[in-house]
Amino acid sequence: MTFTQLEVFATLAQAGSFSRAAALLGITQSAVSHALRALERELGVTLFSRDRAQPELTPAGSRLLARAHEIRTLHEALVQDAKDARGLHEGVLRVGSFGFTSSLRILPDLLVRFRALHPGIEVHIDEDSDDTVVRWLTERRVEIGFVVLPDERFETLALVEDEFVVLLPEAHPLAAKRAIAVTDLNDQPFVLTEAGCGDLIRSLVEAGGGRPHILYRFPQLLSILGFVERGLAVSVAARLALPDDHPGVVYRPLSPRAPRRVGLAVRDMAKLSPAAKAFVGVAREMYGGRRLRG
Repeated sequence: MTFTQLEVFATLAQAGSFSRAAALLGITQSAVSHALRALERELGVTLFSRDRAQPELTPAGSRLLARAHEIRTLHEALVQDAKDARGLHEGVLRVGSFGFTSSLRILPDLLVRFRALHPGIEVHIDEDSDDTVVRWLTERRVEIGFVVLPDERFETLALVEDEFVVLLPEAHPLAAKRAIAVTDLNDQPFVLTEAGCGDLIRSLVEAGGGRPHILYRFPQLLSILGFVERGLAVSVAARLALPDDHPGVVYRPLSPRAPRRVGLAVRDMAKLSPAAKAFVGVAREMYGGRRLRG
C-alpha cells in the first residue's frame, strides 16, 4: 500500500468520476484505475462499484474512506514536521467552509494574514453545507472546519458572533417595525432554507411560538432572496450569511435577539499538524469571538 494509492482512493471518492479524479491529481485515467485496482487487491475488498456510469463507494469503501483520510492527514503532518525541522516551513492544510459567512466574511482576510506569515503552507478549501463540513471533519477529509457553535462533537474555537434576522419585502407591513417577534410571522408565507441552519431556524421560530406557513424550501440563498423580493414570502437567515443589501428586501432583527456563533472545529487540538496549529493561532489572534457586522 502506498500513499499515492490512498490519495487516488480519497480523490476519486471526492470527485465522483475517474476523469475528474485524474484531472485533480494531474495523472491519466488509466493511472487512477491502476492505482485503485492495486489497492483493492492488497486490501482484498472492492472499494467502488463500477456497474454504473459513475463509480460509487461500496459499504467497505465507505468504512475505509475515513481511515484513508486519517492516514493522509497524518502523512501530511509528518512531512510538515520534517520540513519544519529542516527550516523549510512548508506543508498542506485542508479546510472545510460552509458558505457566505465563513467563505467571504472570514476566510479572505484570514488567508491574507496567514499567507503573509506562512507563505510555504498551501491551503486547500472546500465549501459545502454546514452538515457536510461536519461530515468531512468526521471522515478526516479536512483537518479544520468552520461550524456553527456549540458543537460538542469537536474541539472548537469561537471566532465571530452575528444574529438571525427576518427577511421582508420592502413594502411588507412588518417592514415598518424596528424588530420582529417570531409570533409576527404567524401564518405568513415562509421560505425555509434547506442549508445547514434550516433546522436551527425552525427550532428558533417554534420555540418562540411562531407558526409561519412554510410553503417553500430552498438550499440556495439567492432563491430565497428572490422570492422575498417579489413579495412571495418572508424568511429568516443569519445576518453574516446575507449580502450587505439586496434590492427590494429589508432585514430586521428578531426580538428578543437571536445570536449565532461561528467558529473553527477540529477533532483534537493536541494532534493538529504544524500548519493547522498555525492557522488556528492566526484565527484566534484576528477574531477570537468578536462580533462582526454585515
